[in-house]
Amino acid sequence: MAAETVAATPSNGFKRAFARPPFIGLLAFVIVFVVQALGHTVMIVMEDVWPGPDFVYYSAFGMGVVGAVLLFIGMRSKNEVAATWLGFWAGTFLWTGWVEFSFVWNAHYLAVPDLMDMTDPTKIATKSEYLVMMSSIGVMGATLMYFLFNKETKCNFFLWFQRNLGLRTGKPNPAHERNFAAITALETIYVVWFFYLVLLFMYDENILGERHPVTYGIFFINVIWSVYLFQRLMRFWKVTTAIRYGIPTAIICWNTVEIAGRWHLFTEFWEHPADFGLEMTLIAVGVVIAALLAVRTPTHEKARLSQQKFSAHNA
Repeated sequence: MAAETVAATPSNGFKRAFARPPFIGLLAFVIVFVVQALGHTVMIVMEDVWPGPDFVYYSAFGMGVVGAVLLFIGMRSKNEVAATWLGFWAGTFLWTGWVEFSFVWNAHYLAVPDLMDMTDPTKIATKSEYLVMMSSIGVMGATLMYFLFNKETKCNFFLWFQRNLGLRTGKPNPAHERNFAAITALETIYVVWFFYLVLLFMYDENILGERHPVTYGIFFINVIWSVYLFQRLMRFWKVTTAIRYGIPTAIICWNTVEIAGRWHLFTEFWEHPADFGLEMTLIAVGVVIAALLAVRTPTHEKARLSQQKFSAHNA
Protein backbone atom coordinates (compact mmCIF):
# COMPACT_ATOMS: atom_id res chain seq x y z
CA MET A 1 0.00 0.00 0.00
CA ALA A 2 1.15 3.54 -0.75
CA ALA A 3 0.29 4.65 2.76
CA GLU A 4 2.48 2.02 4.38
CA THR A 5 5.47 3.38 6.24
CA VAL A 6 8.35 1.78 8.06
CA ALA A 7 7.50 1.33 11.72
CA ALA A 8 9.32 3.74 13.92
CA THR A 9 11.66 2.34 16.53
CA PRO A 10 10.97 3.29 20.16
CA SER A 11 13.97 5.63 20.15
CA ASN A 12 12.85 7.33 16.94
CA GLY A 13 9.32 7.62 18.28
CA PHE A 14 10.65 9.14 21.50
CA LYS A 15 12.73 11.70 19.61
CA ARG A 16 9.85 12.54 17.29
CA ALA A 17 7.63 13.21 20.29
CA PHE A 18 9.80 16.26 20.94
CA ALA A 19 9.60 17.38 17.31
CA ARG A 20 6.04 18.70 17.41
CA PRO A 21 4.13 21.32 19.39
CA PRO A 22 4.12 22.00 22.25
CA PHE A 23 7.21 19.97 23.05
CA ILE A 24 9.55 21.70 20.58
CA GLY A 25 9.13 25.08 22.21
CA LEU A 26 8.69 23.72 25.73
CA LEU A 27 11.98 21.83 25.66
CA ALA A 28 13.86 24.89 24.41
CA PHE A 29 12.14 27.10 26.99
CA VAL A 30 12.91 24.82 29.95
CA ILE A 31 16.58 24.41 29.00
CA VAL A 32 17.21 28.14 28.52
CA PHE A 33 15.16 29.08 31.60
CA VAL A 34 17.00 26.68 33.91
CA VAL A 35 20.38 27.66 32.45
CA GLN A 36 19.75 31.23 33.68
CA ALA A 37 19.62 29.91 37.24
CA LEU A 38 22.60 27.63 36.71
CA GLY A 39 24.59 30.59 35.37
CA HIS A 40 24.18 32.32 38.74
CA THR A 41 25.19 29.12 40.51
CA VAL A 42 28.33 28.70 38.42
CA MET A 43 29.45 32.27 39.05
CA ILE A 44 28.88 31.99 42.79
CA VAL A 45 30.78 28.69 42.96
CA MET A 46 33.68 30.14 40.98
CA GLU A 47 33.84 33.33 43.09
CA ASP A 48 33.11 31.97 46.56
CA VAL A 49 34.05 28.30 46.56
CA TRP A 50 37.01 27.80 44.24
CA PRO A 51 40.40 28.77 45.72
CA GLY A 52 42.09 32.05 44.84
CA PRO A 53 41.23 34.85 42.39
CA ASP A 54 43.83 33.72 39.84
CA PHE A 55 42.22 30.29 39.62
CA VAL A 56 38.84 31.93 39.07
CA TYR A 57 40.10 34.02 36.15
CA TYR A 58 41.93 31.08 34.58
CA SER A 59 38.72 29.06 34.83
CA ALA A 60 36.69 31.89 33.33
CA PHE A 61 39.13 32.17 30.45
CA GLY A 62 38.89 28.43 29.90
CA MET A 63 35.10 28.64 29.92
CA GLY A 64 35.24 31.29 27.20
CA VAL A 65 37.60 29.11 25.17
CA VAL A 66 35.07 26.26 25.39
CA GLY A 67 32.43 28.68 24.09
CA ALA A 68 34.68 29.70 21.20
CA VAL A 69 35.31 26.04 20.30
CA LEU A 70 31.59 25.27 20.40
CA LEU A 71 30.93 28.27 18.17
CA PHE A 72 33.57 27.08 15.67
CA ILE A 73 32.09 23.58 15.59
CA GLY A 74 28.56 24.96 15.27
CA MET A 75 29.47 27.31 12.43
CA ARG A 76 30.89 24.36 10.48
CA SER A 77 27.94 22.08 11.18
CA LYS A 78 25.48 21.31 8.40
CA ASN A 79 22.86 20.09 10.89
CA GLU A 80 20.60 23.08 11.58
CA VAL A 81 19.33 21.77 14.93
CA ALA A 82 22.79 20.91 16.24
CA ALA A 83 24.23 24.20 14.97
CA THR A 84 21.49 26.19 16.68
CA TRP A 85 21.99 24.47 20.03
CA LEU A 86 25.78 24.74 19.74
CA GLY A 87 25.28 28.45 19.14
CA PHE A 88 23.23 28.77 22.32
CA TRP A 89 25.80 26.96 24.45
CA ALA A 90 28.62 28.90 22.79
CA GLY A 91 26.91 32.19 23.60
CA THR A 92 26.26 31.07 27.18
CA PHE A 93 29.88 30.03 27.81
CA LEU A 94 31.28 33.12 26.09
CA TRP A 95 29.01 35.43 28.07
CA THR A 96 29.72 33.83 31.44
CA GLY A 97 33.42 33.15 30.91
CA TRP A 98 34.68 36.19 29.02
CA VAL A 99 32.03 38.89 29.43
CA GLU A 100 30.74 38.54 32.98
CA PHE A 101 34.14 37.77 34.48
CA SER A 102 35.70 40.70 32.67
CA PHE A 103 33.32 42.86 34.73
CA VAL A 104 34.31 40.90 37.85
CA TRP A 105 37.98 41.60 37.16
CA ASN A 106 37.37 45.29 36.49
CA ALA A 107 35.27 45.67 39.64
CA HIS A 108 38.03 44.15 41.76
CA TYR A 109 40.77 46.07 39.96
CA LEU A 110 38.96 49.39 40.44
CA ALA A 111 37.90 48.46 44.02
CA VAL A 112 34.24 49.12 43.28
CA PRO A 113 32.20 48.36 46.42
CA ASP A 114 29.12 46.15 46.37
CA LEU A 115 25.75 47.84 46.74
CA MET A 116 24.23 46.74 50.04
CA ASP A 117 20.57 45.95 50.64
CA MET A 118 18.74 49.00 52.06
CA THR A 119 16.54 46.81 54.25
CA ASP A 120 19.43 44.65 55.51
CA PRO A 121 22.90 46.27 55.38
CA THR A 122 24.55 42.87 55.94
CA LYS A 123 23.30 41.56 52.60
CA ILE A 124 24.47 42.47 49.11
CA ALA A 125 21.77 43.86 46.84
CA THR A 126 23.92 44.26 43.71
CA LYS A 127 27.45 42.95 43.32
CA SER A 128 30.17 45.32 42.19
CA GLU A 129 30.65 43.61 38.81
CA TYR A 130 27.06 44.39 37.86
CA LEU A 131 27.55 48.03 38.78
CA VAL A 132 30.50 48.06 36.37
CA MET A 133 28.36 46.33 33.75
CA MET A 134 26.09 49.37 33.64
CA SER A 135 28.91 51.27 31.89
CA SER A 136 28.58 48.93 28.89
CA ILE A 137 25.23 50.38 27.80
CA GLY A 138 26.89 52.61 25.19
CA VAL A 139 28.72 49.69 23.58
CA MET A 140 25.52 47.65 23.47
CA GLY A 141 23.51 50.50 21.98
CA ALA A 142 26.13 51.26 19.32
CA THR A 143 26.55 47.64 18.21
CA LEU A 144 22.80 47.03 18.18
CA MET A 145 22.55 49.59 15.38
CA TYR A 146 24.13 47.05 13.05
CA PHE A 147 21.41 44.51 13.77
CA LEU A 148 18.65 47.12 13.68
CA PHE A 149 19.61 48.33 10.20
CA ASN A 150 20.70 44.95 8.81
CA LYS A 151 18.61 44.18 5.73
CA GLU A 152 19.34 40.45 6.10
CA THR A 153 17.87 40.16 9.59
CA LYS A 154 15.07 37.68 10.21
CA CYS A 155 14.51 38.76 13.82
CA ASN A 156 10.86 39.71 14.41
CA PHE A 157 11.93 42.38 16.91
CA PHE A 158 14.17 44.24 14.46
CA LEU A 159 11.80 43.65 11.54
CA TRP A 160 8.99 45.32 13.50
CA PHE A 161 11.07 48.48 13.93
CA GLN A 162 12.24 48.42 10.32
CA ARG A 163 8.68 48.04 9.07
CA ASN A 164 7.01 50.59 11.35
CA LEU A 165 9.73 53.23 11.54
CA GLY A 166 10.88 53.13 7.92
CA LEU A 167 14.33 51.80 8.79
CA ARG A 168 14.80 49.38 5.90
CA THR A 169 18.20 49.70 4.22
CA GLY A 170 17.43 47.60 1.16
CA LYS A 171 15.93 44.34 0.00
CA PRO A 172 17.25 41.11 1.54
CA ASN A 173 19.55 39.09 -0.68
CA PRO A 174 17.79 35.79 -1.58
CA ALA A 175 21.17 34.09 -1.88
CA HIS A 176 22.28 35.18 1.60
CA GLU A 177 23.24 32.10 3.61
CA ARG A 178 22.48 32.29 7.31
CA ASN A 179 24.78 30.66 9.85
CA PHE A 180 22.53 29.46 12.63
CA ALA A 181 25.27 28.87 15.21
CA ALA A 182 26.56 32.44 14.88
CA ILE A 183 23.05 33.90 14.89
CA THR A 184 22.04 31.98 18.01
CA ALA A 185 25.26 32.77 19.88
CA LEU A 186 24.88 36.50 19.23
CA GLU A 187 21.18 36.37 20.09
CA THR A 188 21.96 34.69 23.42
CA ILE A 189 24.67 37.20 24.34
CA TYR A 190 22.68 40.28 23.37
CA VAL A 191 19.39 39.22 24.95
CA VAL A 192 21.09 38.37 28.27
CA TRP A 193 23.13 41.58 28.12
CA PHE A 194 20.13 43.76 27.28
CA PHE A 195 17.95 42.48 30.11
CA TYR A 196 20.80 42.59 32.62
CA LEU A 197 21.06 46.31 31.87
CA VAL A 198 17.29 46.83 32.05
CA LEU A 199 17.19 45.31 35.53
CA LEU A 200 20.30 47.13 36.74
CA PHE A 201 19.09 50.57 35.67
CA MET A 202 15.64 49.80 37.03
CA TYR A 203 17.07 48.83 40.45
CA ASP A 204 19.18 51.99 40.67
CA GLU A 205 17.61 54.22 43.33
CA ASN A 206 18.73 57.32 41.44
CA ILE A 207 16.64 56.23 38.44
CA LEU A 208 13.72 54.14 39.70
CA GLY A 209 14.52 51.76 42.53
CA GLU A 210 13.26 48.26 43.20
CA ARG A 211 10.09 49.50 44.96
CA HIS A 212 9.23 52.32 42.58
CA PRO A 213 5.67 52.27 41.11
CA VAL A 214 7.19 52.13 37.62
CA THR A 215 9.13 49.02 38.64
CA TYR A 216 5.88 47.36 39.68
CA GLY A 217 4.41 48.40 36.34
CA ILE A 218 7.38 46.92 34.45
CA PHE A 219 6.97 43.69 36.42
CA PHE A 220 3.28 43.54 35.49
CA ILE A 221 4.00 44.20 31.80
CA ASN A 222 6.80 41.62 31.87
CA VAL A 223 4.40 38.96 33.15
CA ILE A 224 1.91 39.73 30.36
CA TRP A 225 4.69 39.76 27.76
CA SER A 226 6.06 36.45 29.05
CA VAL A 227 2.68 34.71 28.84
CA TYR A 228 2.08 36.08 25.35
CA LEU A 229 5.46 34.90 24.07
CA PHE A 230 5.13 31.53 25.80
CA GLN A 231 1.75 30.71 24.28
CA ARG A 232 3.09 31.65 20.83
CA LEU A 233 6.14 29.46 21.39
CA MET A 234 3.95 26.46 22.18
CA ARG A 235 2.56 26.54 18.61
CA PHE A 236 5.88 26.43 16.77
CA TRP A 237 6.52 23.54 14.41
CA LYS A 238 9.98 24.37 13.08
CA VAL A 239 12.59 23.16 15.57
CA THR A 240 15.30 25.76 14.99
CA THR A 241 12.83 28.64 14.92
CA ALA A 242 11.36 27.40 18.20
CA ILE A 243 14.82 27.31 19.78
CA ARG A 244 15.70 30.82 18.67
CA TYR A 245 12.30 32.10 19.77
CA GLY A 246 12.55 30.17 23.03
CA ILE A 247 15.79 31.89 24.06
CA PRO A 248 14.39 35.44 24.48
CA THR A 249 11.07 34.04 25.73
CA ALA A 250 12.78 32.15 28.56
CA ILE A 251 15.03 35.09 29.45
CA ILE A 252 12.09 37.52 29.51
CA CYS A 253 10.22 35.09 31.77
CA TRP A 254 13.34 34.81 33.93
CA ASN A 255 13.21 38.58 34.52
CA THR A 256 9.96 37.97 36.41
CA VAL A 257 11.85 35.57 38.68
CA GLU A 258 14.71 38.04 39.09
CA ILE A 259 12.44 40.91 40.15
CA ALA A 260 10.41 38.70 42.49
CA GLY A 261 13.66 37.47 44.05
CA ARG A 262 14.80 41.06 44.46
CA TRP A 263 11.62 41.64 46.44
CA HIS A 264 12.48 38.59 48.63
CA LEU A 265 9.27 36.79 47.69
CA PHE A 266 11.07 33.42 47.82
CA THR A 267 14.47 31.88 48.48
CA GLU A 268 16.71 32.05 45.43
CA PHE A 269 18.13 28.60 46.09
CA TRP A 270 20.33 28.68 42.96
CA GLU A 271 22.36 31.41 44.68
CA HIS A 272 23.09 29.11 47.63
CA PRO A 273 24.89 26.11 46.11
CA ALA A 274 26.46 25.22 49.46
CA ASP A 275 22.99 24.71 50.96
CA PHE A 276 21.31 23.16 47.90
CA GLY A 277 24.19 21.28 46.32
CA LEU A 278 22.29 18.04 45.66
CA GLU A 279 19.29 19.85 44.20
CA MET A 280 21.41 21.99 41.89
CA THR A 281 23.42 18.95 40.79
CA LEU A 282 20.23 17.08 39.86
CA ILE A 283 18.95 20.11 37.96
CA ALA A 284 22.26 20.42 36.07
CA VAL A 285 22.19 16.72 35.13
CA GLY A 286 18.60 17.11 33.98
CA VAL A 287 19.58 20.03 31.74
CA VAL A 288 22.43 17.99 30.21
CA ILE A 289 20.05 15.11 29.42
CA ALA A 290 17.47 17.51 27.98
CA ALA A 291 20.17 19.19 25.88
CA LEU A 292 21.25 15.83 24.43
CA LEU A 293 17.64 15.05 23.55
CA ALA A 294 17.19 18.49 22.02
CA VAL A 295 20.21 18.15 19.72
CA ARG A 296 18.81 14.86 18.39
CA THR A 297 15.35 16.29 17.67
CA PRO A 298 14.33 15.66 14.02
CA THR A 299 14.35 18.87 12.00
CA HIS A 300 11.48 18.43 9.56
CA GLU A 301 8.90 16.40 11.45
CA LYS A 302 6.00 18.54 10.20
CA ALA A 303 6.98 17.88 6.59
CA ARG A 304 7.24 14.15 7.29
CA LEU A 305 3.81 14.03 8.93
CA SER A 306 2.27 16.07 6.11
CA GLN A 307 3.74 13.73 3.51
CA GLN A 308 2.51 10.72 5.47
CA LYS A 309 -0.98 12.20 5.69
CA PHE A 310 -0.95 13.01 1.95
CA SER A 311 0.15 9.47 1.08
CA ALA A 312 -2.60 7.99 3.27
CA HIS A 313 -5.21 10.24 1.65
CA ASN A 314 -4.17 9.15 -1.84
CA ALA A 315 -3.78 5.47 -1.02
